[in-house]
Amino acid sequence: MAENTALLDTLRAGYTFDDPTITLGAAVVDGEVHADVPVRLPLRMMNRHGLVAGATGTGKTKTLQMMAEQLSAAGVPVFLADVKGDLSGLATAGTASDTLTERTRATGMPWQAQAYPVEFYALGGDGVGVPVRATVDSFGPVLLSRIMELNETQESCLQLMFHWADQRDLPLDDLKDLKAVVVHLTSDEGKADLKGLGGVSTATANVILRKVTGLEASGMDQFFGVPEFETAELLRVAPDGRGVVSCLELPTLQSKPELFSTFMIWLLADLFAELPEAGDLDKPKLVFFLDEAHLLFDGASRAFLEAITTTVRLIRSKGVGLFFITQTPKDVPGDVLAQLANRVQHALRAFTPEDAKALKATVQTFPKTDYDLEEVLTGAKVGEAVVTVMDPDGAPTPVALTRMWSPQSTMGPTPEDAMKAAVAASPLMGQYGTAQERESAAEKLAAQAAAPQGETAVPATGESARDGGNVTVSGVDLGNIEEIRREEDARARRAQEKADKPSDFEKAMGNFMKSAGTQIGREVVRSVFGTRRRSGGGLLGGLFG
Repeated sequence: MAENTALLDTLRAGYTFDDPTITLGAAVVDGEVHADVPVRLPLRMMNRHGLVAGATGTGKTKTLQMMAEQLSAAGVPVFLADVKGDLSGLATAGTASDTLTERTRATGMPWQAQAYPVEFYALGGDGVGVPVRATVDSFGPVLLSRIMELNETQESCLQLMFHWADQRDLPLDDLKDLKAVVVHLTSDEGKADLKGLGGVSTATANVILRKVTGLEASGMDQFFGVPEFETAELLRVAPDGRGVVSCLELPTLQSKPELFSTFMIWLLADLFAELPEAGDLDKPKLVFFLDEAHLLFDGASRAFLEAITTTVRLIRSKGVGLFFITQTPKDVPGDVLAQLANRVQHALRAFTPEDAKALKATVQTFPKTDYDLEEVLTGAKVGEAVVTVMDPDGAPTPVALTRMWSPQSTMGPTPEDAMKAAVAASPLMGQYGTAQERESAAEKLAAQAAAPQGETAVPATGESARDGGNVTVSGVDLGNIEEIRREEDARARRAQEKADKPSDFEKAMGNFMKSAGTQIGREVVRSVFGTRRRSGGGLLGGLFG
């Protein structure tokens, strides 16, 4: 009993703050919930980032929802991805029940049914929400290469193509623009444009074009275009002072995981370029919840992982907090995990030797505690979690097994009719609701091709360029994906490694991309932080500058 009293005193002192907080729940010791020992998280420390982890069905989504509600109530805007569809319930007041009443009474929560100000978004209009689009230009070749699964050589060539388009004032709004540029640069007429920089092999160009065509075929072309989404929209506050919850609906996530994960990094990159330095704030400007966080890291290149690590490390200075939501901490690379100061760990399972290793590794990431964490983490109930956060002095709080508070909004989807009505009434629909067309790379190259002074292999009209009309490059119909595939397969049978061996230009470009130190390098290297529409060049532009 004395040990229990000492632990409770430690927890009570460790989670008592003068600063504004959100309440995560109530401490649990020896199976008893202590409503008089609330477990809190200081608002000002939420830009030190965090992790919400746990096995499937342990309550991670409800924890995320409850945290988003309290942040909104405190005037902090929130961004989250609605992977399962449940989080749309934030827009609808919850319903009381006997079970809920018993739980909230035990945790000392003054529960009251509440709806929150929610703005629904959808990638390119794929789902119910205000369409979110980005231009190919602002997405950049690094992120685009991630979606297209290009290797380093192919990515280097794509970098050069973006550089060439920048220099010629050829806006890359959508995938048709990118296709027109690839076709032109690999044509006999376009080779002169690369004089002094080398050339791109037809084989590599074919791969890039094939990948672009694949993105179009999978429906990703609707995401790229104008009007481009302004990430400042995520920082809005409702007229009543509550932070707006920006909810990205993802009904087809499983078919487009690379687009989702890469889009998240684009958002963060653009936010970093847009926001001024903030220093230490009383509360964050925005808290960003990254659900299904493992999708960010699966199959990622070393360069991409380094970019994510840099994002996490530096974006907190802009007043933005990041919370990763995933099943186990091992889903997150060590360099990123080391920067997540606030931990909410729901139950883990130890059904296999691999699970047991993950459990031991998780336990080792927590401060020393009187809890037997291996036992606690495998025996925690649904809606319970082991918590440690950063206090206002920058020190970790004592580890606390916590019965989490409950959401006050609906713990399930908002009816689709209500969502559609909310989207239709949104003032953002007037700005982003309808895709637009403007003169960009495809039209400009088509006009150039039609000019009397130059016969080119580029389609003769803007319409044919944007419709993907057939063009001939070195005797290969690059507008015909089946022809490309047959050529690729034949080349693979002859000897793929030899045929794919980088040209002298491509070797030089690969080394050049790694060094990225010269003036031309600063122009060519585009990162997850660089956007064409921004004047500052983004974070890495500043580092290389």
